[in-house]
Amino acid sequence: MSNKRLVNKVAIVTGASRGIGKSIAIAMAREGASVIVAARTIEESGPMKGTILETAAEIKAQGGNALPVQVNVGDETEVENMVQRTLSEMGRIDILVNNAATNIPREFRDITMKQWDLVTKITLRSAILCSKSVLPSMIDQRYGHIINVTSVASISINDPFTGLAYDVSKAGIDRFTWGLAEELRKYNIAVNALMPQNTITEGWVMLNPDYDKSDWQDPALWGKIAVYVASRDPSELTGKILSADDVKQEIAGMD
Repeated sequence: MSNKRLVNKVAIVTGASRGIGKSIAIAMAREGASVIVAARTIEESGPMKGTILETAAEIKAQGGNALPVQVNVGDETEVENMVQRTLSEMGRIDILVNNAATNIPREFRDITMKQWDLVTKITLRSAILCSKSVLPSMIDQRYGHIINVTSVASISINDPFTGLAYDVSKAGIDRFTWGLAEELRKYNIAVNALMPQNTITEGWVMLNPDYDKSDWQDPALWGKIAVYVASRDPSELTGKILSADDVKQEIAGMD
């Protein structure tokens, strides 16, 4: 009998070409989940490394099951197509990880409305679109986990500077998490959020190349935490905004 915690589960992880999303996708696959590796990047271009094809290949090389799906998570039609493809090829959706985000860290007086709208569209609206799209199948099966990735910037002034567009988007994710959790309790669907601090991801390192990163979090930490949350009974853990400190005592082997 397998001791893997997510056997026979199907997970969609957005923003899974790199960073926290990639770590979560790999961690869930190691625990037996079939993972939809969802993001826009299929070919590397520009300074940041990582594609959905590379993440999926890494999962498969470790014996896991992964399906890379290119999607703009800010587009309702593309999100619907991703969900329908998942249901067609995998038969169900048990876990949704809303990790996709973008940032243009400028002061409010300097950011254009086009830039503001892009940050909020990819960081907040995408979580709403993806959640709404998976709900019918989760409600039908009376089981599901929606895991949103927020940020400590939603509740404090962050250093390095993150900018109000990002901060407001993450604060919206917090409130969305609490409210949706209450609405979905009756369907045995849990909604929780993970709250990283500064984390060593390709994007955040690129934006802050000169910062001391010795105390920044490792993306793999959030893979462990996401697996912990997704492996719980949905009725036992829902409506929580979870920092690493909130769960580190409960996860064996956490650094």
